[in-house]
Amino acid sequence: MAAVLLTAALLTGPTGCATSVDPIERLGRKAAQGVRPHRPAAERPYRRWGLVSPLPAPPKPPARPPRAAGAARAFGPPPVVDHVRTSDPVVFLTYDDGAERDPRFVDMVRELRLPVSMFLTDSVVGPGYGYFAHLRSVGADLQNHTLDHPFLRGLPYAGQRSEICGQRDKLRSRFGVRPRLFRPPYGSYDTTTLRAAADCGVSAVVLWRAATTDTGLRFTHGPHALRRGDILLVASDGDDLAGPSLRERTTRLLREIQQEGLTVGRLQDYV
Repeated sequence: MAAVLLTAALLTGPTGCATSVDPIERLGRKAAQGVRPHRPAAERPYRRWGLVSPLPAPPKPPARPPRAAGAARAFGPPPVVDHVRTSDPVVFLTYDDGAERDPRFVDMVRELRLPVSMFLTDSVVGPGYGYFAHLRSVGADLQNHTLDHPFLRGLPYAGQRSEICGQRDKLRSRFGVRPRLFRPPYGSYDTTTLRAAADCGVSAVVLWRAATTDTGLRFTHGPHALRRGDILLVASDGDDLAGPSLRERTTRLLREIQQEGLTVGRLQDYV
């Protein structure tokens, strides 16, 4: 009888389990728990958004801080820029108006960590500010594109100031940010625009050197090829519901950027 009890005790062990686990097996299980499952290539973010390789991280931005909002007037009218002088292999993605609000574009910006700049018009965004709050939460910058999207050139100072300062105040009240970059609708401006922009705390008036089209990039001047420091406009498709989506236009541009050995930088870090 004693022999039987001894045999049972050896089989059950001190914890009462019917079988024991080999130490090597335990280590194997523990290691397996720490190994993440292999993600198929098709599920990798860059492939999910139509790229054949990851988008390189931008280099560390310049050390000089940008001029603070409200300081532009002390230095005269703000500069008008469509290109940044830099040796960094970066270009800058900008989007206008705010008419297109695709939730998957938010996912694209988040997963690819795209430092995009959205120049918003209040009358176009309408009730869609919540969408841009989501975009801002994943890293997008929100900038000024006037209240009502008028041709500013030729308008009196009071009207231009109302358009620029009015949208500045809208963005500040909704997001707690005071945009310091401004893009005039249609790229149209005059000296009155620059004076009004300075009085609204704008530190730079941002145009673009190239814009997307259905057939490729359209350059406003200079070489018809991407250069370091180019500011790019991913143009809206307007009312063409059959045209490429915002995501598709962005993907096409990203492919071209990668082919030129460039990546995407954050515009606010350079202007």
